[in-house]
Amino acid sequence: MSEMGSSGERMAQLFLRYAAPFARMRRWPVVGPCVRWASTKLVPRDSLAWVQVQRGPAQGLWLHLNPRTGRTYFEGDGEPEVQAALAEQLRPGMTFYDVGANIGFFSLLAARLVAKDGRVVAFEADPEIAVRLRENVSRNNFSWVSVEEKAVWSEPRTVFFERIDPATSPDRGLGHVVNNDGNNAIHLDAISLDDFTWTEGAPDFVKCDVEGAEVEVFRGALRLLKERRPGILCEMHSDDNRRILLEEFARQGYACKPCGNHHILALP
Repeated sequence: MSEMGSSGERMAQLFLRYAAPFARMRRWPVVGPCVRWASTKLVPRDSLAWVQVQRGPAQGLWLHLNPRTGRTYFEGDGEPEVQAALAEQLRPGMTFYDVGANIGFFSLLAARLVAKDGRVVAFEADPEIAVRLRENVSRNNFSWVSVEEKAVWSEPRTVFFERIDPATSPDRGLGHVVNNDGNNAIHLDAISLDDFTWTEGAPDFVKCDVEGAEVEVFRGALRLLKERRPGILCEMHSDDNRRILLEEFARQGYACKPCGNHHILALP
């Protein structure tokens, strides 16, 4: 992806602020093609620009964003129920695991909430996105955040990870573990939370967003749930996964409640 100079940064911020009106104009006859051409020239599709979150609990945090896809991050409006849950549950000095961190919006917010006496471990499987995640961590000077460029699974092994075409998901946020080596799949090392916490220490709270692999993640965390009992915020990507995990969390003595339409908050 291409870096932008100071004039490009200003153009990217304008693009982020006014993306919705531009989108409507692109649908207009005659004018639309001109707007599309101009926006592509001024803000290439693979651009990245440094901007600060405009409002919400993450206000002021720096993010390296694609101007075409980063508007919700830029405005601070992404998944407000998740932001609210983290703000409610995290306190200074806590340890937070972000399983499926992507570019790190929630990792950075958690780092602010747990402060320098706390710890954040951000797991991101996609190598390209892990680079951007590290950049975001460094730009915000969050030395208490570490990045694990690994998939999280039910056991330590090598997995196939399908990277989504940037034309579909520019920030590759839909990447996921698959059963075979397809055209866009890469080989990755996977770890289990039980094995990781055996040597690296346990979290007080876990956020999980792994595009359908959430059952496998917590199959590899049963000792952690039983012995250390962290709070959990998990996005559910299917009704079957929701049913399986709610049953497992109940067996482990967790109380569960919905958090928005797609997440479950499970507390011991």
